[in-house]
Amino acid sequence: MKDEETFLLFVQSLIADRVPHERRAADGAGFSGDWANNSISEFLEAAVAWAEASDFGVRHEPDLATNKWKQFAVFLYCGKIYE
Repeated sequence: MKDEETFLLFVQSLIADRVPHERRAADGAGFSGDWANNSISEFLEAAVAWAEASDFGVRHEPDLATNKWKQFAVFLYCGKIYE
């Protein structure tokens, strides 16, 4: 991720990944496929929890501090997977 264009391509990919899960029932663990968070509030809460727990990812990937496009893309991705 390096600029607005690549960020928007990532977001479009995330949308395309989400669409098939929109109306699927969650399994016993609460997952819909590989999506851990199935409502917008769960998605955003998970993204914020990840950001708080990881210093917005810098603790695990220091270059995120200088690449804000990638940092925000990882933030959104973690909304999908972080529990």
